[in-house]
Amino acid sequence: MSGAPRISLLLDLPEGLDKLRAKAAGEGFRFMEKLAAEWLSGANRFAGPGEVLLGAFQATELVAVGGLNRDPYADQAGIGRLRHLYVKKSARRSGLGTTLVLQLLGHAEGTFHSVRLKTDTSEAADFYVSLGFWPVQDRTATHVRWFQRS
Repeated sequence: MSGAPRISLLLDLPEGLDKLRAKAAGEGFRFMEKLAAEWLSGANRFAGPGEVLLGAFQATELVAVGGLNRDPYADQAGIGRLRHLYVKKSARRSGLGTTLVLQLLGHAEGTFHSVRLKTDTSEAADFYVSLGFWPVQDRTATHVRWFQRS
């Protein structure tokens, strides 16, 4: 990759999402299909308090996406959920995924007291642990990160 990637707030599904969805599906990740389907149906537009959908662009190419919602699986307020985080294979290990997650967590602070997620790969699990998430035994989440209260 050449040049610094630009991370932007997404207010609509960006051009290039179909290519990124195809790359994710080729790796066996189907959550990008869910992102598009829920957006198109209106079921999830990342529009609630503290919610956001971010995209990372290399020049004009969408190379990563990630969202933050109120956790729909939690039965209490104040819990966010990282969702649909995908970084194109050629953009991994460049710091882009870290930057994207840290920006999502920045949006979460002040609205959520914790953020949960679910992953099914050991590589992603190690990545999230490196960013301060803790493994949890829960049927709806594999990792959680708490925010310090002042």
